[in-house]
Order: sequence, then C-alpha cells, then structure tokens
Amino acid sequence: MAKIPITKKGYEALQAELERYKRVERPKNIKDIEEARAHGDISENAEFEAAKERQSHIQGRIRDLEHKLAEAQIIDTSNLSTEKVVFGATVTVKDLQSDKEQRYTLVGQDEADLKNGKISVQSPVGRALIGKRIGDTFEVQTPAKVAEYEVLGICFEDT
Repeated sequence: MAKIPITKKGYEALQAELERYKRVERPKNIKDIEEARAHGDISENAEFEAAKERQSHIQGRIRDLEHKLAEAQIIDTSNLSTEKVVFGATVTVKDLQSDKEQRYTLVGQDEADLKNGKISVQSPVGRALIGKRIGDTFEVQTPAKVAEYEVLGICFEDT
C-alpha cells in the first residue's frame, strides 16, 4: 500500500489523539461500563448500552489512527526549494476576478482544515497548485464558476 504524505505537525497531532484515546478516553469508558453494570440488569440499562456503543467508537478510532500512523510518510519541508509549489508549501494566491488574496498550506487529507488555510493536496485547488511557480496562473472549476488564480508567493512555514 502506498504511503500517505503528512507533515510532521500533522503526524504529531495524530499521535497525540491516539495517546488521548488510549490513556484517557478508553480508561474512562471502562469505568463507565463498570458503573453501568453495577446498576443491575444490563438488558434494560441505557447507560450500559451508551457506554458499550462509546467503547465501539473508541476502539474503531484507535484502529483508524494506528493505521494512519503506520501508513504515514512524514514529508520534511525544511530543505525544499520555494521555486515551485510542492506538498507542505504555503502559497499566497490572488483570485483574478475579485483581486482577493488567500493563503493556503498544502497538506495531507487528514490535516486539511480550510478554516485555518490548510487544504489537501488532493483537493481541486491543491492539485492545480502543485508544480506552479510565482507568477503562474491557473484555473479551478468550482460548482458555481471557473475561478482563476495567480501564484503570488511560496514559502514553508512550520507545518
């Protein structure tokens, strides 16, 4: 199976989430199940059913995180050139119709967070940006229109 690109910060965030599930969420859930069992008949115990359902969710998330971490390939952006857009780059673009500038950092799917300017390299804008240089223009098909952008800057921040 192909490795999944991820930034160092994104990898560390997944590790922290996994540790939280293993060290905090799962032990708390075990206590919740024990308490619900202590209330007697578990066949009609809503607390017990909710705790068992939560246990299933926690175990599923732990497996998912372990898989993502095992398949992750951390991309070191510290020595990459700012000549063209690659994974991990922070790119400033200008929408040529509105003259509005935006900053995007190209990250893996699990790290994407549009509110914080992090877009997946697999998104339409991310795919269109790969390989572009400062001054290049590109188009992206959106549901409403074709948007045209110009690359204004490329840098690498602590992703």
